[in-house]
Amino acid sequence: MAEQKTTAKNTKAKNTKAKKTTVKQVPRVIILLGSKSDLPVIEGMYPLLDRFGLSYGVEVASAHRQPEKLKRIIKAGEKGGTEVFIACAGMAAHLPGVVASMTAKPVIGVPVAAGPMQGFDALLSIVQMPPGVPVATVAVGSAGARNAACLAARMLALKDSKVAEAVEKYRKELARGGK
Repeated sequence: MAEQKTTAKNTKAKNTKAKKTTVKQVPRVIILLGSKSDLPVIEGMYPLLDRFGLSYGVEVASAHRQPEKLKRIIKAGEKGGTEVFIACAGMAAHLPGVVASMTAKPVIGVPVAAGPMQGFDALLSIVQMPPGVPVATVAVGSAGARNAACLAARMLALKDSKVAEAVEKYRKELARGGK
């Protein structure tokens, strides 16, 4: 599980290694990647999650190669209070669905443009989940990653007035032509 400094809001996994401290703090949002190569896709999420005041951690765990690691991350997140999981994956893109099968918390899937189909296969894999195992699916690539951050904030804004205020402020900025 990503550990965080108590003075910092977020763990940014430049090399997918969390900052180690003596105090563990589980983030409200856990971003899961199937591969380190997906890190550039999620870079646009960091400033948005910061803006919304949401703590987050980034973990790399392949649904196919590291299912036990993935299970440990999810269970530790649930136990510690993580409220939303964002899972990014390309090609077969099983990670979001596997995460959704392991938790009742909301899961947002971000298809990554990879392989010969450049994300279309990932989009179809993530969006076509069986009944009872929902994954909210956003656009392919970095635009989808930014929307995943916004969607996580909107979900958490339902019970957190500070997040709701930050979301509304961002929406007004967008209406004025901001990014």
